[in-house]
Amino acid sequence: MAEVRREWVSLPSPTSARAGHGSNPCQGLYHSVADRPAVAFIATHYNVDFAEHYLADYLAARGHGFLGWNTRFRGNEAFFRLEPALVDIGVGVRWLREVAGASRVVILGNSGGGSLMAAYQAQAADSGMPAADLYVSLNSHPGRPQVLTSWLDPSVVEENDPLSVDPSLDMFDPSHGPPYAPDFVDGYRAAQAERNHRITAWALAELDRLAAGGAWDRMFCVPRTWADLRFADLSLDPSDRRPGCYGGDPRTVNYSPFGLAHVCSLRSWLAMWSLAESECGGAPHLRRIGVPALVVQSTADRGVYPSDAREIHASLGSVDKSLEFLPGEHYFEDGGRDEVADLIAAWVADRG
Repeated sequence: MAEVRREWVSLPSPTSARAGHGSNPCQGLYHSVADRPAVAFIATHYNVDFAEHYLADYLAARGHGFLGWNTRFRGNEAFFRLEPALVDIGVGVRWLREVAGASRVVILGNSGGGSLMAAYQAQAADSGMPAADLYVSLNSHPGRPQVLTSWLDPSVVEENDPLSVDPSLDMFDPSHGPPYAPDFVDGYRAAQAERNHRITAWALAELDRLAAGGAWDRMFCVPRTWADLRFADLSLDPSDRRPGCYGGDPRTVNYSPFGLAHVCSLRSWLAMWSLAESECGGAPHLRRIGVPALVVQSTADRGVYPSDAREIHASLGSVDKSLEFLPGEHYFEDGGRDEVADLIAAWVADRG
């Protein structure tokens, strides 16, 4: 691989100035080999630091620029709000065009960042932010409320007791499976959505209660968020994946203090995770994307599934859209990064 140059990029946002201790809200690394490459990628996540994204060097080595970009919410998901995040992404896109000299910008929506970058592209033109020229979805979840709900443990009886269990909805009870019977699956999925709606109803009521007392928000915990039936039953949404989830054994991590939405404010729950309230679902934004789009899905991913990729592809408003499957896990940790970089680079080249 050619030697990749990395440039630190740190910028204020139109809606957030430099912090008193010195850091700017928008930060990342620009990767390149060529001088002022004509095509540049940008990748951002809701929370995860994408500055050193795993594809950055691979796409840079193929002659492109790559900005691994972070908004003010990197590592601070408990206070996430969509609109400020989109403004911060716009800072990165504008830098690519006006400073880095890119004539074409490609949005890379990877993992949880897929719906975030779709929201940016869908709203860019109407909001006066610079839109991208191409959109790539790579192993993307269909949206923050959707992925959380599909992972929520519906057997939780009491939100303040991480050990409370309704046995009739316990996926880890061997009497239910795996494999899981269709009736159990249907009831389980319905109960997952109901738990999401129950938390939303409580959050809305709690905001009203706090407002009456002169308070604006509060923090709370969401226990047990590693309970997708597909983690254990490989006959559901079949793929080449191994049993388990990103954290290993689902039951072990489900009862751990780590996972999606484990710490939220009332407002960040409503903004990011609520099925009823959040604007972080991908489908409404994907329908508004008209630029050429590529959806890439790895066949052994243990948290994003073939049905997710097909849903994203079907939701895209683009006339020119493609769906490709490649062997590999979520981040192609087991190899295959050259292959996915070749696929994306060739797709971009075919579009001039």
